Amino acid sequence: MSESDLAPALLVAMPQMVDPNFRRAVVLLLHHDEEGTFGLVVNRLTDVPVDSLCSSLEIDWNGGGEEIVYWGGPVQPDHGWVLLGDDEFDHEDLQPVADGVAFTSSPDALRQIASDPPARLRVFLGYAGWGPGQLANELAQGAWIVAPLASRFVFDEGESKLWEAVLRSLGINPATLVPTHGVN
Repeated sequence: MSESDLAPALLVAMPQMVDPNFRRAVVLLLHHDEEGTFGLVVNRLTDVPVDSLCSSLEIDWNGGGEEIVYWGGPVQPDHGWVLLGDDEFDHEDLQPVADGVAFTSSPDALRQIASDPPARLRVFLGYAGWGPGQLANELAQGAWIVAPLASRFVFDEGESKLWEAVLRSLGINPATLVPTHGVN
């Protein structure tokens, strides 16, 4: 896979990833070019309910109280992002990512989504970011494995099992992975 074809895809942290932000992380890469990389960690929950987040933004949440905000990464933890099924919502600020996955950071779109939340929805605070060449270096060190993006990994697989599920989809038994030197 060439560097220009990297996004959209999933990054799966290898055992030598010692940075606690990314230990056993699965990151949905949304943008990658020579200037840097942007993604969302899709297997980490916060303790913030979506209805509380929306309330703090003066947005009426009409979904259930069980929906929890995801931790998208350590960069700009006060900035929000939304992933949803691409066939469940229509808004001019919605960007298709891949089959079954769309993305927005628009407060107006969130307001509309909150009025009638779709079943396939993830709300995030923060993001994972890499500067020019940084991710390529980490990939060369074996810190990550790149996996194809499938909407089931974003919406259907449980957070606690996602890391293993993505590896198994690649034919890799997670128990056979041996850490090498640490990567920060």
